[in-house]
Amino acid sequence: MTGRFLVALAVFVLAAPAPPRPAFADHAAECHAGQQDGGADFPLPHVVKALAEKQLDILVVGAGSSVLPGPNGAKEAYPARLQNALSEKLPGVAVRLTTDVKSRRTAAEMVKTLPATLTAAKPALVVWQTGTVDAMQSVDPDQFSAAVEQGIHLAQAAGADTILVNSQYSPRTESIIALSTYDEDLRWVAVQQQIPLFNRFSIMKAWSDSGTFDLYSPTKKLDIAERVHDCIGRLLADLIIEAAKPAEPPPK
Repeated sequence: MTGRFLVALAVFVLAAPAPPRPAFADHAAECHAGQQDGGADFPLPHVVKALAEKQLDILVVGAGSSVLPGPNGAKEAYPARLQNALSEKLPGVAVRLTTDVKSRRTAAEMVKTLPATLTAAKPALVVWQTGTVDAMQSVDPDQFSAAVEQGIHLAQAAGADTILVNSQYSPRTESIIALSTYDEDLRWVAVQQQIPLFNRFSIMKAWSDSGTFDLYSPTKKLDIAERVHDCIGRLLADLIIEAAKPAEPPPK
């Protein structure tokens, strides 16, 4: 049962991959159709420093919904799309992205391997997607929050900012998996730790409600999943750039 839910959340359907497409399809309007608040309420000082030095290293930590199947899955998934978007939007800045993405990991399980991953990647920014597996396994919400806080502190000690990414929305599983508690815990941790939260769930629900993307009907193609991942990468890039803007001087 759990395995089937993970597959549904990760790619909507598993099927033969669609033919490779350009790194950036011309559909920015549909990406922003679901945009809520920007999420850039808190600054990213390590990213600011990295941009000034023209070298931005990012570590993406996640579970099944951070990947797509097929031989081109890594190129079509949102981490690669994020790297492409930042490279396009930040000319002259070398953007290097490392992933630590494995299926069926709780936040606590990700934290166990995080110190070694941080040491190897040396990122200025950690993009951490978590919560879905904890919800599916009914992990104690307090333990979930404690694990997320621990991971944030590990990233801070390693000289990296953190952006949290909550669960993705799927109308086919919304009534089966209680995500709201964990998404709310993630939001509260982000506020307490003063770090940005990318509200992927709300953005995708807005896409579904508006008909921008059909996230319910089964399909034999991965084109919708690829377009969704492309939009997630674009919007994450926007959030990073917005949060890394220098603070405006107070009015005189």
